[in-house]
Amino acid sequence: MPGHDIIVVGASAGGVEALSELVRGLPGDLPAAVFIVLHVPAQSPSILPQILARAGKLPATHALDGEEIAPGRVYIAPPDNHLLVERGHVRVVRGPKENRCRPAVDPMFRSAALAYGPRVVGVILTGALDDGTVGLRDLKKRGGTTIVQDPREALYPGMPQSALDNVKVDYCLPLAEIAPLLAHLASEPAADEGAYPVPDDLKTEAGIAEQQMGAPELIESVEKIGRRSIFTCPECSGTMWELTDGDLLRFRCHVGHAFSAESLMAEQAETLEDALWSAVRALEEKVALARRLAQRARDRSYHKAALTYDERARVAEKQAEIVRQMLLNGREAKIDAVSELIDPP
Repeated sequence: MPGHDIIVVGASAGGVEALSELVRGLPGDLPAAVFIVLHVPAQSPSILPQILARAGKLPATHALDGEEIAPGRVYIAPPDNHLLVERGHVRVVRGPKENRCRPAVDPMFRSAALAYGPRVVGVILTGALDDGTVGLRDLKKRGGTTIVQDPREALYPGMPQSALDNVKVDYCLPLAEIAPLLAHLASEPAADEGAYPVPDDLKTEAGIAEQQMGAPELIESVEKIGRRSIFTCPECSGTMWELTDGDLLRFRCHVGHAFSAESLMAEQAETLEDALWSAVRALEEKVALARRLAQRARDRSYHKAALTYDERARVAEKQAEIVRQMLLNGREAKIDAVSELIDPP
């Protein structure tokens, strides 16, 4: 009977140090393959394989699409690509972002749960927000083993704490104790895969991540697992569907972008900030144009028109300053500031 020979690990902020310590503790003859997603900027070259190869005894490389899975190796998601685990091989797919990330942890966990069920061990390490929580929950449904770094020692506790809050986790351990446990589990027989049937929604979401469906099929797939919401996707401006999984509230558009409620709120905050900076820019351009028109009016002795343009410049300048201070202070506008924007003095 196979052991727990598929190990999937997700990390974000603070993850390089945590992953280095984790692989340092894994034996060179580990009878399992290790798959890692670390949130990295899309345009930055990743030297994580070199770092982890030096830190531990296992060879570590960026995964290649279609590559066969071999025990005793570490497969790392390349920048700007999701890493998916399929039966016998890996997929590297530049599909839609999930939880504002590509690579994202949830798609990898979900695909591993679908392909290998109880043979999978899922690990959540340090990171902000909550990527990995839904994937860990899917893994649990398929009989997989779930491990979370103790949030009290994590550099960024958001990801492990979210997993603990929403998943009945098997182990919550200090980082130093996770590698020995993984080595032990890899040699222990896993439960029969047939004892944990694949939920329909898991199969559907895994198919969406692979992006091998046509547009009508994608829409039908999302319709099956959720209901249309009032929100639009921050990535593509399309309709989003609301998915409820126990206490977890999530959102998906038919293109494939997916958000937890927390990641959607974070994306909305960034979108709002961008809009406010655009407003500052537009208002400052309005000030410059009004002043130029005022000067032209004076040059032609149109004094009344010049005063009108001066007033427009003054109002726009005041509005720009209010919005700028809202952004710089990092707080919501006060009622009096909003009043000035709507009805300037």
